[in-house]
Amino acid sequence: MSSLSVIRDFDVFEKVHAILLAASGIPPALHRRLFDKLSSETFDGGDFFSIEPCEGGRKRRLVLSAKFLAKESDVFLVDHAWSFRLADAFKQLREVPGLAERMAALMCVDLDLKSDTEDLELENEGDDKNGNQGNVLKVLEEEMDRVKERGSDAPAWLELEEMGIDDEMLRSLDLSTKFPNLVALNLWGNKLQDIETVVQEVTKCRKLKALWLNENPVLQSGRDSITKTIVDSIPGLEIYNSCFTGNSGEWALGFCGGILGADNPDFSSNTNGSLEGITMLDLSDRSIHHLPKAFSPVSMPSLSHLNVRGNPLDQISAGDLFRTLSAFTCLQDLEVDIPGPLGNSAVKILESLPNLSLLNGVSASRIIEDGKHVIYSTLQPRLPEWKSTEPLADRVIGAMWLYLMNYRLADEEKIDETSVWYVMDELGSALQHSDQANFRVAPFLFMPEGNLASAVSFSVLWPTRDVHYGEECSRDFLFGIEEDKQRSARLTAWFHTPENYFIQEFKKYCQQLEPRNFPLPVMEAPATRSILPSDGRALLVYTDIPHVEEFLTRPEFILTTDPKDANIIWTSMQIDPEVRKALGLSDNQYINQFPFEACLVMKHHLAETIHKAQGSPEWLQPTYNLEIELSQLIGDYHVRKRDGRNNLWILKPWNMARTIDTTVTGDLSAIIRLMETGPKICQKYIDCPALFKGKKFDLRYIVLVCSMNPVEIFLADVFWVRLANNPYTLDKDSLFEYETHFTVMNYRGRLNHMNTPDFVREFEEEHQVKWLDIRQRIRNMIRSIFDSAAAVHPEMHSPFSRAMYGVDVMLDHLYMPKILEVTYCPDCTRACKYDTEAIAGSRGVIKGRDFFNFVFGCLFLNESTHVTKL
Repeated sequence: MSSLSVIRDFDVFEKVHAILLAASGIPPALHRRLFDKLSSETFDGGDFFSIEPCEGGRKRRLVLSAKFLAKESDVFLVDHAWSFRLADAFKQLREVPGLAERMAALMCVDLDLKSDTEDLELENEGDDKNGNQGNVLKVLEEEMDRVKERGSDAPAWLELEEMGIDDEMLRSLDLSTKFPNLVALNLWGNKLQDIETVVQEVTKCRKLKALWLNENPVLQSGRDSITKTIVDSIPGLEIYNSCFTGNSGEWALGFCGGILGADNPDFSSNTNGSLEGITMLDLSDRSIHHLPKAFSPVSMPSLSHLNVRGNPLDQISAGDLFRTLSAFTCLQDLEVDIPGPLGNSAVKILESLPNLSLLNGVSASRIIEDGKHVIYSTLQPRLPEWKSTEPLADRVIGAMWLYLMNYRLADEEKIDETSVWYVMDELGSALQHSDQANFRVAPFLFMPEGNLASAVSFSVLWPTRDVHYGEECSRDFLFGIEEDKQRSARLTAWFHTPENYFIQEFKKYCQQLEPRNFPLPVMEAPATRSILPSDGRALLVYTDIPHVEEFLTRPEFILTTDPKDANIIWTSMQIDPEVRKALGLSDNQYINQFPFEACLVMKHHLAETIHKAQGSPEWLQPTYNLEIELSQLIGDYHVRKRDGRNNLWILKPWNMARTIDTTVTGDLSAIIRLMETGPKICQKYIDCPALFKGKKFDLRYIVLVCSMNPVEIFLADVFWVRLANNPYTLDKDSLFEYETHFTVMNYRGRLNHMNTPDFVREFEEEHQVKWLDIRQRIRNMIRSIFDSAAAVHPEMHSPFSRAMYGVDVMLDHLYMPKILEVTYCPDCTRACKYDTEAIAGSRGVIKGRDFFNFVFGCLFLNESTHVTKL
């Protein structure tokens, strides 16, 4: 790269890159070192670091191979192996030679999941059935001998895991007769399929305390019904499929505390009392909703280590749980989900349980010293998952969110509308996360010719602590992001965070959105009238919108170039107090915007407004403001995944139009990572929309607002349909196809305009519906939206405001309307360009050139031509 020698002087380099250097956080003492390496294209990381496999080869980590690296002593260039705009990712993986192969290797998704041993096991899966039965009978004989040794009434414990037992064999074993005092039965990983047979045989064992049917086919078809029947039929059952039941007590605690097992099935041989000998108790992942009554310091006075990770504990308050745990005076080591049943702060947990010396494996003193609320070192990393039949491109798309970083280009004039995503090379991608990171990484654009056109992107790596030989090198994936910006929830992008906590947060959120009786405005007599002067003088209009300049031709309105002289200001820019002062506007000039209209036109405020007024109406898809509601979204995602429901979501920037930076994805890591490119809402994708000839569409309506107190709004009789260009599909690769999932083609793609009457007629024929019925539902929805705004934000009303809004609507497969967004000063190119015929209302021909004439007639002259009052 010969151009890299253009900037030869360090002072020039530092001056040209001053903003970039400051933004990157690279210490000034390393600037010259960085310049030297950029100038000479020195990639010397291989002399200092080595890459090692971890997590069974499914990830890699970076370790220091040099003897020592002092804090901020050197800087290293990291190449970008792949840079792209998100919309181009799939296309590049499929078309750029070698890219998918390199990325698959870098992300460890090109591994053969089945080892030779596993293949051999598969070959031998059809082992001789008689051989299996012989092994089972041998286990039964050995347990019968043990029972005889203990005494005829002694309890029995059977371990029959992965022994090929099917329904017929289970019946033939007659376990209840052979072992009348059977307390534990492990049938994990067998071939049981018939619900009736399994229920009949196991419920004969009336003294069972524990039963494991995990990973049997019978659970795939009737998990809920078989669970209820078995638990109800065996009242003493305390553990079922590894989970505590509502009957769990001393026996379950004794099993988890290591006192009870196959060699000691009950407490008969425990000379020290039932649970008194327990010092370590592992209750992790037991689906515990409420701790058993036997869980007390009286029963377990010596308990010093407790693990309650992975349990919802949702039937006990945090306060009661703190009181219970604080009673264990010997408890020094606690493992619990954070965030979780004790809250989301490690510091607060330690303050409430001062006797603890270890929390989630980290010393209490260190947690207090660092002030860390969440302990990340104990979280299990997310590992890429894929099917053996998936092509490499699909595997990479699924794994890339664990590796991606991003930046956005900008110059003196503008900032890019979309971010550049990139994957660091093998060395940079091996850096794992740590909350006590010893390195920092930052993207850096080197401009060898002093301008953005010559820019070459790198990442820059430097040590932030002293690092010694063999130490793992790590970075903070969320550098600078703390709990005020939802750090613990955002870690879900890379780690398995406690699902139960987020599900509980989602449940609380749903309770807040229950239907409410918010007082909506009462219809009153119209508050507005014509503002045309009584002496017949025309109204002066100032506008910066070309369509208004061209098509507002009524004699009642005359255009002026001086806003101070205008009666009406019709502009695309926001008129705030500063702009009003700068333009010299008065308070009695009419303006085409309402105060606080952000409650409608900004997507997160629109959802908030509707939620406050109406809870969660059917016409609003589940919507989350990711800046403050990420935990609730994660909980919703987990519930949908658990229940097998569709989990596609659409992410939209708060305040950008034309689907800029808008993404459709079902990947939770992607949802969280996309927060990095700006504030967004995450809304449940309408996965089953009504289609027109197999393609997706939405509808743009024009709403004219004369007053917000009382609410006086009109619906323009002209509306138009916006059609996607490609047939609708939910195939994974289609999610990157703009012309499949998006309908706004004015600015990209092919615009295929269809006249509204033709669309309505053909839609009615295709779906055998009446459009007027659909229209009425849409009218009701739009009225509800503006009523909600008026109720929640009465300060929105202004007697000198008149406005036009675009309301975008989609129909689901049941032809029910869904609100997409409300747009300020909508693009009305189609309304002005095409003549059409009103489907309802005036039902006459509407000339495109008359659009703004009747809009202004309605808003300012109190006319109702080509509009319908809502």
